[in-house]
Amino acid sequence: MKIRIKSGDTVRVTAGDHKGSEGKVVRILRDKNKAIVEGVNVVSKHEKPSAQNPQGGIVKKEAPIHVSNLSLIDPKSGEVTRVGYEVRDGKKVRVSKKSNEVI
Repeated sequence: MKIRIKSGDTVRVTAGDHKGSEGKVVRILRDKNKAIVEGVNVVSKHEKPSAQNPQGGIVKKEAPIHVSNLSLIDPKSGEVTRVGYEVRDGKKVRVSKKSNEVI
């Protein structure tokens, strides 16, 4: 599966419990076809006491979401768009399918 979303992109969740919420992609997990989105799919995780966290306890953190449930938001128009690729000026660039502009 080709992942057309990169870290730093703004995306909208299209399916699941967090449908409709938006956020910035923090990290892409290519081997699992998943992405971690800021402020979306936040779960409570129990952590044991360690050197970094001597108290331990319950920590809130973002869980990965499958990339098929994410849609890229065009930075210029603010709408959800699909991603295509074109060669412009000798470079391969990502292009918005709606506005036909370079992302």
